[in-house]
Amino acid sequence: AQALSAAPRCTHSESEAGSVDMAERKGTAKVDYLKRIEKDICKKWEENKLFEIDAVEPGSAESSQPKYFVTFPYPYMNGRLHLGHTFSLSKCEFSVGFQRLKGRRCLFPFGLHCTGMPIKACADKLKRELELYGNPPQFPEEEEEEEKPAKVQEEETIIKDKAKGKKSKAAAKTGGAKFQWNIMRSLGLSDEEIVKFAEAEHWLDYFPVMAVQDLKRMGLKIDWRRSFITTDVNPFYDSFVKWQYLILKERKKVKFGKRYTIYSPKDGQPCMDHDRQSGEGVGPQEYTLIKMKILEPYPANLSGLKGRNVFLVAATLRPETMFGQTNCWVRPDMNYIAFETVNRDIFICTQRAARNMSFQGFTRENGDVPLVMKLIGEDILGVSLSAPLTSYNIIYALPMLTIKEDKGTGIVTSVPSDAPDDIAALRDLKKKKALREKYGITDGMVLPFEPIPIIEIPGYGNLSAPTVCDELKIQSQNDREKLVEAKERVYLKGFYEGIMLVDGYKGQKVQDVKKPIQRKMVDAGEAVIYMEPEKQVISRSADECVVALCDQWYLDYGEETWKKQAVGCLSTLETFCEETRRNFEASLEWLQDHACSRTYGLGTRLPWDDYWLIESLSDSTIYMAYYTVAHLLHGGSLNGQTSGPLGIRPEQMTKEVWDYVFLKGAPFPVTQIPKPNLEQLKKEFQYWYPVDLRVSGKDLVPNHLSYYLYNHIAMWPNDSLKWPQAVRANGHLLLNSEKMSKSTGNFLTLSEAVEKFSADGMRLTLADAGDTVEDANFVETMADAGILRLYTWVEWVKEMIANRESLRSGPANTFNDRVFASEMNAGILKTEQHYERMMFKEALKTGFFEFQAAKDKYREVAVEGMQQDLVFQFIENQTLLLAPICPHLCEHIWTLLGKTDSLMKARWPVAGPVDEILIRSSQYLMETAHDVRLRGKNYMIPGKGKKGDAKPTQKPSHCNIYVAKNYPPWQHTTLLLLREHYEKNGDQLPDNKIIASELKDLPELKKYMKKVMPFVAMIKENLEKNGPRVLDLELEFDERNVLMENIVYLTNTLELDHIDVLFATEADDKIREECCPGKPFCAFRTEPSVPLFLVNPQPANGHFSTRIDIRQGDKKDTVIRRLMKIDRGIKDLTQVKLMRYEDPVLGPRRVPVLGKESVDKVAISEKASFHLDLTSKKVHLTDNGLKLDVGDTLIYLVH
Repeated sequence: AQALSAAPRCTHSESEAGSVDMAERKGTAKVDYLKRIEKDICKKWEENKLFEIDAVEPGSAESSQPKYFVTFPYPYMNGRLHLGHTFSLSKCEFSVGFQRLKGRRCLFPFGLHCTGMPIKACADKLKRELELYGNPPQFPEEEEEEEKPAKVQEEETIIKDKAKGKKSKAAAKTGGAKFQWNIMRSLGLSDEEIVKFAEAEHWLDYFPVMAVQDLKRMGLKIDWRRSFITTDVNPFYDSFVKWQYLILKERKKVKFGKRYTIYSPKDGQPCMDHDRQSGEGVGPQEYTLIKMKILEPYPANLSGLKGRNVFLVAATLRPETMFGQTNCWVRPDMNYIAFETVNRDIFICTQRAARNMSFQGFTRENGDVPLVMKLIGEDILGVSLSAPLTSYNIIYALPMLTIKEDKGTGIVTSVPSDAPDDIAALRDLKKKKALREKYGITDGMVLPFEPIPIIEIPGYGNLSAPTVCDELKIQSQNDREKLVEAKERVYLKGFYEGIMLVDGYKGQKVQDVKKPIQRKMVDAGEAVIYMEPEKQVISRSADECVVALCDQWYLDYGEETWKKQAVGCLSTLETFCEETRRNFEASLEWLQDHACSRTYGLGTRLPWDDYWLIESLSDSTIYMAYYTVAHLLHGGSLNGQTSGPLGIRPEQMTKEVWDYVFLKGAPFPVTQIPKPNLEQLKKEFQYWYPVDLRVSGKDLVPNHLSYYLYNHIAMWPNDSLKWPQAVRANGHLLLNSEKMSKSTGNFLTLSEAVEKFSADGMRLTLADAGDTVEDANFVETMADAGILRLYTWVEWVKEMIANRESLRSGPANTFNDRVFASEMNAGILKTEQHYERMMFKEALKTGFFEFQAAKDKYREVAVEGMQQDLVFQFIENQTLLLAPICPHLCEHIWTLLGKTDSLMKARWPVAGPVDEILIRSSQYLMETAHDVRLRGKNYMIPGKGKKGDAKPTQKPSHCNIYVAKNYPPWQHTTLLLLREHYEKNGDQLPDNKIIASELKDLPELKKYMKKVMPFVAMIKENLEKNGPRVLDLELEFDERNVLMENIVYLTNTLELDHIDVLFATEADDKIREECCPGKPFCAFRTEPSVPLFLVNPQPANGHFSTRIDIRQGDKKDTVIRRLMKIDRGIKDLTQVKLMRYEDPVLGPRRVPVLGKESVDKVAISEKASFHLDLTSKKVHLTDNGLKLDVGDTLIYLVH
């Protein structure tokens, strides 16, 4: 994407769009259901104009509500919006959704960027293809090939601004198609439609409309009246940008002159960040070009240059080391050229370097290299040279095999005292006579030359390179890895800590003398300033860029006062994370001139020189101010071709009018625009500005976002209240854990994502993808799981509404009611904090996943049934918490709840009190249930016995759970010591060695020492998770009460018949030792039983006959509960009537009569209890002193 696609972008050589193979799914009923809801809700929102919002009159009722103005860098309109754009703008959208609920008046406008080269370049390419290959074009097969990928260059140790770091993104992802026509076909366009795109204007009519359509389907809370496209096609926006540049020129922020800039010879103009296929963020790198004069007599192949000044020219980043030159290096097999410079000297270097120099005033004609001859390295080996600053009068050109062609000039100066590569290569030549002879190098050219001490480096002495090479045992120039390490050790240390030893600079720091030494050589004609791109830059027209010295208009971001103001602005800017702040600081430190003009593409012309267009990063720095008035100037018309509600014409928007609208204290202009209309424009700006939040991909921090700060300062220098308030930068978006790439098919457009996952399903997955500046990940399987969650949620809501009356009424005061209420309140508070910090993954976690989990737990543990008011309070709260992320479904649920007003007008729920101790006691309950369940499984594992003797253990029926009020004495003593240390050491525990040495000296712990340190380790681990309360000697709640209040739940979930909760003091020593507060001990047993048949004679009710165990002393309710564990269809104990036959022998043999299921049967009373005769395996019932035989069958009826 060329322009300010603040998205984690997926850039393409020609046009952005893509398709992804829609993975076949088993069915789409659920996603189709969500999409139907979304369509209805979007229509309702649009009809009610819910997101159209205007400034309010001061003093009005609404003026007490705070405003919230959010923007997203307008995406570039050369294709459909993709998931990368969507991820970034979703951060704006979620924030607006939350802030609306918090009662703020929110404005989220959305522009569409068309300025720059790519659209024009694509249109022109289509024209050429039509001319060359006909309509529709018939392309030759052999030409449809993939463009060569840009070379990957090795990193070099370059001394430069420490903070600058790596600015460039990974190389752009390109599609496989070479021809623009085929790229357009891949968008699903027909040949008849593609022809229209040969005119750039058609792109401006087509893609912006598609973008608006796609964004509306996503359900964004955008005021579409304020949308617009850029370039001079829109006369209002064109006038606005011209006004901005007139002000910048008045304030001396825009300057003209020759500046070094990255330049595309093919395009004939500067190549800004967004014009690049690769190398975004790469700037010019300054070198000192050392002129080493070849001494006569010249070698035979240079004899034709006799009498001319011929120089080998080497580019160095370290001019201060030239005092230590012993030779220069040439690669024997490399191609070089000799060319004539502007003053008729001859320079020898690579063709690539000569091309760069030709754009920097080195040659008579810009861009023209006057070739004198072609050479290879062998032709100039052994030439004698006079080099600046070195103490050797003559040095020689020697062979080095590792010189790279893609950096520098192919000629390398040699300073073996301070450069590990140089000393390694020089030692090779000195040691290997055969190597010298191979290249015709005489002993006199090598052996007399020793390293010259020029810099003292702490730890490495005055010959740092030989020292470090000896330390690392580097044997030759082929020890590449060791040489890289050697350079890392000495280069930066030498630059920042090195002290000069040479006359004239003795005792001075290296970093202080670098520039003076460079100036001295340049002034003496011994060197020249030379520039290259820091790394390779490929333009979108597939041209390798150079650094050119261009006449151009530029914004002087390096100007000291302006830079200081930008740093001041940053100090008050909310960046949400320190990494973003550090990136800003680094960018502001190195930012210098930025060329704001170009000659090719679409855009606005400079108002004072219409030869130049304002480039795309420069017309997009304060356009947020334009949003405040756009709806009044041309509301509803993207291209500004029709006037808005105030009837103002573009030509009426003069500089003076813009001044009055946007600048404090500007006089009322001479104009035909009625004063009330101008006041309305001014009011909108004054109300909405400044921008409260701007969201963007992190890759825009070094360019667009930094320029955004600078330009706001320049336009409103004395009104810091108009400066940006907050910037939220996010990482790039991966798709299914891989980079998005059209060529691999791992790519999704916004419209495809909505079609495949629904808007809310996509939004949920975007929120869950990630929050930080690290790469986020959109996983399609997670999106499918999200759709299922949303569908299940709405179906559950409908079920609760339908069964409202069956829910428990009365006060919500049971243990689990109180826990659920507290967990809801805690969830509201946590989710609010996450939304405020724009941590949407965390907000989704606490406000949906954990919120739903709390409801699921309540449904499970509330054996008495869920309380009606709590359930509907939960549904309402959940709807509000999820609304910023999944607004369509939440609006639908809001309607189902009978709410008459839109959810978009609702308010964030007010959290009630949170009882943390109660919540922890509930966690204790769940952990205990889990622990007892695991112990029950272990109980069932056969014990070790003689081979073949192991018998499976019977499933336990009863359990004693023992709880301890206090720790065992040895643990009590250990905890006391740990608490003492924790309080003394500022809430930290010392090292285990210190703790162990103190504990082993305590006599009462001697026999427990094997257990003590594992206990300490457990306490330390829990301390990290749960804080200092783990050091308390007693629990903050009554364990036994918690377990007893939930005994029915525990008995059911653990599938036991009976649980007794006892104090550990009632148990034997072993249990007392094992049991401690918060860690109960359980003992299982299996009580004997006799099985009976349990028959349901009711027809067609889904309840069937089963066998059930009867145990000594069982009551009616005990048996029914046991039945409920088998038959999950029975939800309520009171619905079941348990009966016995009057005649236990003949009764089961009689055929039941329909409607008379109770005939010949007797209901079993509450007081009756079952008794077993284990010898005869018979069951009797004792009721009111009578002993009754029940036979082998009981009956149950479900009402």
